[in-house]
Amino acid sequence: MKLISLLVTIALASTASATNVIFIMADDLGYMDVGFNNPDTFYDTPSLNSLARESMIFTDGYAASPVCSPTRSSIMTGQYPARTRNTDYFGGPNGFDHELPADLTDLSQMKFKWMGKRPVLPAPYIQSLDHDHITLAEYFQARGYATMHAGKWHLGDKGSWPKDHGFDINKGGVRGGGPYTGDQYFSPYDNPNLSDGPKGEHLPDRLATEVAGFITENKDQPFFVYLPFYSVHTPLMAPDDLVEKYEAKRERLGLEPAFEPEFPRENRTVQEHAIYAGMVEAMDSAVGKVMQAVEANGLKEDTIVVFFSDNGGLSTSEGSPTSNLPYRAGKGWAYEGGVREPTLVSWPGNIVTGTNSTPIISTDFYPTLLELCGLDPIPWQHKDGTSFAEILKDPEAEFNREPLFWHYPHWGNQGGIPYSAIREGDWKLIKFYYKKGIELYNLARDPKEQYNLAEQQPHLVKTLSSKLEAKLKETDAILPIVNPNPKKDFKKW
Repeated sequence: MKLISLLVTIALASTASATNVIFIMADDLGYMDVGFNNPDTFYDTPSLNSLARESMIFTDGYAASPVCSPTRSSIMTGQYPARTRNTDYFGGPNGFDHELPADLTDLSQMKFKWMGKRPVLPAPYIQSLDHDHITLAEYFQARGYATMHAGKWHLGDKGSWPKDHGFDINKGGVRGGGPYTGDQYFSPYDNPNLSDGPKGEHLPDRLATEVAGFITENKDQPFFVYLPFYSVHTPLMAPDDLVEKYEAKRERLGLEPAFEPEFPRENRTVQEHAIYAGMVEAMDSAVGKVMQAVEANGLKEDTIVVFFSDNGGLSTSEGSPTSNLPYRAGKGWAYEGGVREPTLVSWPGNIVTGTNSTPIISTDFYPTLLELCGLDPIPWQHKDGTSFAEILKDPEAEFNREPLFWHYPHWGNQGGIPYSAIREGDWKLIKFYYKKGIELYNLARDPKEQYNLAEQQPHLVKTLSSKLEAKLKETDAILPIVNPNPKKDFKKW
């Protein structure tokens, strides 16, 4: 059925252009970690700053989830994780071992182990990318594009790897969410989809080398490159020379680690982590290597480049290596620090450069890239995405879209609790499924989300709650379940 539908779609599609696409995504990189968003960042990002000068920078670009796999699914499918049921990072606590049963309320089938003691049980989810979707890569592949994946996949086990979803080449994409085998960020990698390099070779540089070679080999045909770096996800590791550089910088600036309460964790408020800084700069240098290949092959004006991150910076757990201030909290949380991302789109000579405050979300990339490449949309596939191609060409163009929507019915490893949320205009409403209830923020006046205005704005709460409930229903979202037998002395919340 999928192949027939794809062939029909392609038969009706317009003639493919020669426009190339490179989609670069960092892992766990915070909004404030890059110089083009934050001139005072502790980390040096010269390559990204250079790319930003030739880009439209979106100040309000969002991931569809505060953790990785759901956002990756939303990019590949153009659909919200609630709809695809890919709502948590693959490998996270799940009530069911394999397929979801027909009766999701049958708690006797659920196997949560330690998670089963929590007062609210996280919703079950699907831990693979459904083959019925026409992924962004499959669409480009069917239109004659050469397609390459290099880096972190984390969208399913063997049988649901990049080559199973439209990529001709896969360098490094496996089931896991981090480089956990071999010497991790250094060769030998012990990765079945990436041969080992010389001992000590650095992973982000190797991925950039692979991409640069692919660009050169395919310079005479359209190509789609998806480069989701493993960086800057844990384990926290960087080349020694970069660590030494930032240790000296930290000492020179007199920086010390500092935290503020973010119950039940603490949130980092100062950027000064030398190893993390080295990871950021190494990733930035790898971006520079890719862009050098684009320029060396004379492809700058023929190539759309997107830079994005899959979720917010890690600020409350696992070493808490970065700070997202002024945005609240970080990865795994409902707040802006968890979902607002560094976002830019570059296409020299074809789009307007500068800063744009139009809110966009990761589901929007699918239809946007198709439109920019002159390819027909697939509304039934990217049904939650809205193309912002016109905004790229005319920042004053009218942009009508539904409110942004999030559904994360899980307990985040970083301290967050299950929630759903909606943003319309400057207003963001969060519905927590345990303890905290409803929170309402005006992001224009209160970007740090310190002042919950739910009690002062009951009519707005009612309106946004109604829209949120409608979206949950329309996407057939699976909700958390109240645990009938929670651990009575549960104290974390």
